[in-house]
Amino acid sequence: MTLLSSDQFPSCHVFKSCLPFLFVALLFQFQTGFSALIMSLKNHPGHPQHRRPMFQTNQSTCALFVGTWVRDDSYPLYQYSNCPIIDAEFNCQLYGRPDSDYLKYRWQPLNCVLPRFDGLVFLSKMRGKNVMFVGDSLGRNQWESLICMISASTPKMQTQIIRGDPLSTFRFLEYGLSISFYRAPYLVDIDVVQGTRILKLEGIDENGNAWRMADVLVFNTGHWWTHKGSLQGWDLIESGGKYYKDMDRLVAMEKGLRTWSNWVDTYVDRTRTRVFFQSISPTHYDPSEWGTGATATVTKNCYGETAPMTGTTYPGTYPDQMRVVDEVIREMHVPTYLLDITMLSELRKDGHPSIYSGDLSPTQRANPDRTADCSHWCLPGLPDTWNQLFYTVLFY
Repeated sequence: MTLLSSDQFPSCHVFKSCLPFLFVALLFQFQTGFSALIMSLKNHPGHPQHRRPMFQTNQSTCALFVGTWVRDDSYPLYQYSNCPIIDAEFNCQLYGRPDSDYLKYRWQPLNCVLPRFDGLVFLSKMRGKNVMFVGDSLGRNQWESLICMISASTPKMQTQIIRGDPLSTFRFLEYGLSISFYRAPYLVDIDVVQGTRILKLEGIDENGNAWRMADVLVFNTGHWWTHKGSLQGWDLIESGGKYYKDMDRLVAMEKGLRTWSNWVDTYVDRTRTRVFFQSISPTHYDPSEWGTGATATVTKNCYGETAPMTGTTYPGTYPDQMRVVDEVIREMHVPTYLLDITMLSELRKDGHPSIYSGDLSPTQRANPDRTADCSHWCLPGLPDTWNQLFYTVLFY
């Protein structure tokens, strides 16, 4: 960690469709959760974790986030051609992805059946409300997915979209429902002083003022905390009134999340607003994590992957950032539901845009080792399942 002195810088529910539990499954779930929690508490923050912790932030009789992907030819829930809101970087079918089997998978939890998403139900239950996604481009990925899913049920409804930065809003006018995306990759504020971008680990008022009136808040952060070089989103970090050129990224993330959690606990009216936090969305840039098949010898990333992993666990590493997320959320006073999509998303190595992310040149597409996007997700695609889970937790 490099410290700059101040003189070096200018001053400035229970589900209707749940199946009866099997005793063996329940015992397995308890034993796995208890042992994994103990392991999580024992691990030192600086040591990489290669196991999946069982988070205790959500109390439910249905293991929503533990299960398998099953083939279902009734999917996808909408067609890209009927949803013009999809950004080019997520619109894989439009930009030439030749396979479509990745669209035909449904998430099957271990011990219950998810209700099928119904856009009209969402509209009727959320009439007059404001739903806001806050975070990075993975939040935008999910925001666009939800709009597409609702629109598929109401193709002739009058709507309005206002795109901006940091705030974009889509309105279903007949129902008075607004679904917004607020871009805040770190959740905490970034100030620009004399051309220098300062990541303020204890500053959130500028962003937070835009979130106060939402009825449902869905937060996410993660990827930007690890970016370095040209992808790094800041020049200096401010913490405790001091400036740093860099610091341990997990430490920085935890400080930022503590600031966010304090904001939620201070300003969110728990009688009016429901708060969700989307867990870390995984990337698939290293084929050695999921196997040594033929594709691993062809590319260094997700290019060419057309099917999900089988089974219920991912053989690769589990994000260290999730330990930080879980610790922070468990200590909050305002109930915050962790949408723990990390493991089920890790199984979907086939769901990324790869080289079908926007209008890449033939030269770029011929070099997937450099240009494949194995971070975001195709639409239609995996974020639709995130929203199906969000819908389930919200209404059932």
